[in-house]
Amino acid sequence: MSSKHKQSNKRSVYDAEPIPQSARGVIDGLLESGDLFRYTAAKDNPSQVTLLEKEFAAYMGSKYALAVNSASSAIYLSLLTVGIGTGDQVLIPAWTFAAVPSAVVNAGALPILVEVGDDLRIDMADFEAKLNGNIKAVVISHMRGHTSDMDMIKALCDAQDVPLIEDAAHSLGTLWNNRKIGTIGAVGCFSFQSYKMVNGGEGGILLTDDADIIAKAVFMSGAYEHNWAKHCHPEVPFEKYQNLLPLFNLRMNNLSAAVIRPQIELIDTRVAKGLENYEYVAEKLNASPLISVPPADARERRAPDSLQFNLVGFDDAQTRRVMEISTARGNPISIFGMQGDNARVFWNWKFIGNVPELPITRAMLKRACDIRLPVGMSRNELDETVAFILDCVTEARMLIAS
Repeated sequence: MSSKHKQSNKRSVYDAEPIPQSARGVIDGLLESGDLFRYTAAKDNPSQVTLLEKEFAAYMGSKYALAVNSASSAIYLSLLTVGIGTGDQVLIPAWTFAAVPSAVVNAGALPILVEVGDDLRIDMADFEAKLNGNIKAVVISHMRGHTSDMDMIKALCDAQDVPLIEDAAHSLGTLWNNRKIGTIGAVGCFSFQSYKMVNGGEGGILLTDDADIIAKAVFMSGAYEHNWAKHCHPEVPFEKYQNLLPLFNLRMNNLSAAVIRPQIELIDTRVAKGLENYEYVAEKLNASPLISVPPADARERRAPDSLQFNLVGFDDAQTRRVMEISTARGNPISIFGMQGDNARVFWNWKFIGNVPELPITRAMLKRACDIRLPVGMSRNELDETVAFILDCVTEARMLIAS
C-alpha cells in the first residue's frame, strides 16, 4: 500500500482485511519470547494454535478443528484421512483453484472434473452421471462463495457411501438452509490467505465431527511422538494411529494463529457488510443489458468478498478488450478463461494428465469476470467500482467485431 493510499484511507479492491489492534499484545509477546512453535507449550497451557482450533470449532459448531499452513494442506490431509490413495478417482468441480486438483494429485489420486454452468454452480446432471462406482471421494469447491445444490450433492454421496469434503476456502460465513458451509460434509476446509474473510497472510483449517478423521489428520499434519496429547481431546483415539502414519509437517505456527484469533469475532460483521456490498453492486450491474450477475439460490446466505459477472453478447475480441481497458486504467477485471495462465481454468491444469473438453465450463469461463469487493469498501467506493466496470464494459462492446 502506498503512502498516498494510507493518507487517503481509501479502500482498494486489492486491500486485505486489517488485523485488529487486539492482536498486537499477543504478537509482541510471541516476538519477545520467540515461542512460535505450536508444540512448545505445556499440555495445561494451550498454544495460540490450539486456542485457535478450539475457538474456530466453537464458532462453527463442530467438534474438532486442525489448523495447518494452508487450505490446500487441509484438503490434502482430508483426502488422506478418508482413505484416498494411489489410483483412486476423486470428483471435483471443473471451476476451482488449481490447489484442489493439486491436492488430489498429491494424494496419488486422479481428479475427475464436473461441469460448472454459467450460474457458477455445479451442473448436477453431469455430477450425478459421473458419481459412479469408480469415485472414491468428492471434493466440492464453493468457488468464490457460490454454493451448488448441497442437498442433492450430500444425498447422492450418502447413497453411494462416498465421503464428501467441502473446500470452503471462499465461503467462511456462508449458510445453506441455515447450516454453516463447511459443516455439511465429512470434512470442511477453510483458508486464511490474505484475500479471504479472515486474513492470516497464509494458513488453513479443517473441521470434522469424526474422531478418527481428526486423529489421522493431527498425526499427518506433524504431531510427532506424543504431541497429539496437546490437542486436548482425550476421547480421540490417537494411540490407535501412533507410528502408523507418515508425518508431512503442515503445521500452523503461533504467530499466524495470534493474527487470526481476534478476527473470529469479526466474521459475522464482515459477512453482513460483504453481503450488503455485493447485493448493492449486483443490482446496479444487472441493470445493464451487457452484464449478468448470477442470482442467489433461495437456500443460500452468501458471505462474499468478491463479485463475479458474465458478459452478455460479447465476442472474444470484445471480451479481451474489457481486460485491456480495465488494465490500462489500473484496476484489471479478470476474465478467467481469457487470461493466459489463470490457475482457476481447468485447461491450464496440465499436471492432471488428460484434460477433458468440458464445453459448458469452457464457455462459462470465457465470459465470466472476477473482481474483489473487500468488505470495508464505502458506498462511494462501491459506486466508483460500479461506474468503472460499466465504463470498461460499455467501451469494449463498442468494438466492432471483424
